[in-house]
Amino acid sequence: MKALIIDDENKARRLLQHLLEEHHPEIKAIETASNLESGITIIQSQKPDIVYLDIEMPKYSGLQILNLLGESEIDFQIIFTTAYNKYAVEAFKLSAIDYLLKPIDITELKTATYKAITAVKEHTINHQLQDLKKAFNQLALNKIALEIPKGIIFVSHDEIVLFEADGMYTKVHLENRTTELICKPLKHFVAQLHQLPIFYKPHRSYLVNLKHIKELSKRDGQHLIMSNNKTIPISKDKRDEFMLVIKEVFNT
Repeated sequence: MKALIIDDENKARRLLQHLLEEHHPEIKAIETASNLESGITIIQSQKPDIVYLDIEMPKYSGLQILNLLGESEIDFQIIFTTAYNKYAVEAFKLSAIDYLLKPIDITELKTATYKAITAVKEHTINHQLQDLKKAFNQLALNKIALEIPKGIIFVSHDEIVLFEADGMYTKVHLENRTTELICKPLKHFVAQLHQLPIFYKPHRSYLVNLKHIKELSKRDGQHLIMSNNKTIPISKDKRDEFMLVIKEVFNT
């Protein structure tokens, strides 16, 4: 029985490797990788039976394994390791796929590993990945995934007050008065949300949620006052268009 641990944190890799060596002697070989790309190289060359896959990693999330490997290449069991919030955990439960919440509990590790070992012996390939993908899509119907340094948070469209450009990053201002800095440019969110009429771009640096407009002020040029009291300018070339949008959306 061979295993592979993919995690960008060295401490997490070493700890999980130690736990497996101590509690699962039936796993004779344990490889490690610090990112998904090198992990895939090991998968293709070493053919592990079980892959312990972290989700919150730079460049490629563990969930993107479906995009980087063909479905026929996934002939191993996957156990995700994650510090995800409740929305992601809900997706795992909907797909019935195994996951371990960090910090990893020994009992949960044993349960998930024994289940994977049994599946390997019975030649039951882990087909729940497609179900997991569907579950995330289902959750995303009214949510957006925001990649933050510690992972991904899933936020309802209604919770977003506005997006603000910050160079090649974007500040996402939320209804609870918190702000998340996302390492994607504003144009990424403009393209992602362009079919949703509640989002409008009144200025090259802002994408606002029309539901969170508190006031339209015409002092010193037109600008919006949002529910979090942030003032957003309306570009001169957008003023007429914006008034048409307001009339259509709010039936004014």
